[in-house]
Amino acid sequence: MAVAFTKEESFETASETLLPDRPISPHPNLVTEAGLKALELQFQQARAAYDAASTIEDVNERRRQAANPLRDLRYLSARLRTAQLMPDPASAEVVAFGSTVTFSRDDGRVQTYRLVGEDEADPKAGSISYVSPVARLMMGKAVGDVVEAGGRELEIIAIS
Repeated sequence: MAVAFTKEESFETASETLLPDRPISPHPNLVTEAGLKALELQFQQARAAYDAASTIEDVNERRRQAANPLRDLRYLSARLRTAQLMPDPASAEVVAFGSTVTFSRDDGRVQTYRLVGEDEADPKAGSISYVSPVARLMMGKAVGDVVEAGGRELEIIAIS
């Protein structure tokens, strides 16, 4: 068979399979019980996607399909290895990791968020990272305390 008919990996294909690692936060990897379970599930899903990609016959396509799951596996294994499971807050007297905080803004809006780990934060679903600017301002504060965020006042009206 002539060399012209062999399938060799191109430079473009090789560069597609060398994805940079997902950044790892420098903050402690605090997680709730639900957050730890979510990390474990994501790890299992990434493992299944990698295993499925590993069965692809074409070497270039196999590398392309395995690139994302492999990157996710590296990230998720690091996050699982460093996860620090935090107990639920002992009281609702002050804002702590795992607390659900309701606050009013000076424009009249009222918002409620649960303070969770970085990987489980989803503001649209009502959770923010404990290292977010608003959460950091509220940590250790009690009902009635006012904090300033971005030139706006936020008053804590409930903690659960």
